[in-house]
Amino acid sequence: MTDSPLRGQRLPRQARRKQLLGAAQEVFVAQGYHAAAMDDIAERAGVSKPVLYQHFPGKLDLYLALLEEHATELVERVRTALQSTTNNKLRVTACLAAYFDFVDGDDEGFRLVFESDLRNDPLVRDRVERMTQECVAAITDTIAHDTGFTAEEAALLSVGLAGMAEIGSRWWLASNGSLPKERAVELMSALAWRGISSTPLQTEAGG
Repeated sequence: MTDSPLRGQRLPRQARRKQLLGAAQEVFVAQGYHAAAMDDIAERAGVSKPVLYQHFPGKLDLYLALLEEHATELVERVRTALQSTTNNKLRVTACLAAYFDFVDGDDEGFRLVFESDLRNDPLVRDRVERMTQECVAAITDTIAHDTGFTAEEAALLSVGLAGMAEIGSRWWLASNGSLPKERAVELMSALAWRGISSTPLQTEAGG
C-alpha cells in the first residue's frame, strides 16, 4: 500500500472529508464493513485517528455517508436516462445502461449498495430500500404516462425492469466483461422492450 499523497498536509474541511471517504471506500470494498477498522481507514488516508474522528464519529457514519453518495448517484443516473429522450425504446436502453455504467465505475462503489455485508442494519437497509423505491418511481412514472397500465401495474413492471438491470449488470461485471458492455445492454434492452412494447401507448389505446 502506498502512502496517501495528502499525508501530513492541512486541507480544507470539505477536501479532507472527501479524502477520508475515498480511503474508507477503498477499505470497505477490499475488506467488507465488519472486517474494516478505523485504524485501517486512518492509515489508508494518511491521517491520525483523532483527525478521522473529528470528521466521522464512527465507522458506521463513514459507511452511511458513502452509501448516500452512491445511492444518490444511481437514482440520478436513472432519472437522467429516462429524461434523455422521448423515444420509449431508447428510454429502456438508457435506463439499463445507467445500471451497467454504475457497476462499471472505477471505484467499485456499487458494492457498498448492492453487496453490503451490513444490509441487516436498519439505517443501511432503509437507505437502500429508499434508493430502490426512487428508481422504481422514476420508471413507473414513465411507463404509467405512456401506456394504459394502472399505477400498480406500471409499478410492478418497473420493479421487474430495475431488478433485471441490477442483477444483469452485476452478473455481467462478475463475468469479467467477456461480453462487451454495449452488447450486454443491447441484449437486455431487447428482452425488456419486447414485453413493454406489447402494450399500446396511451395515444394508440385512446385513438
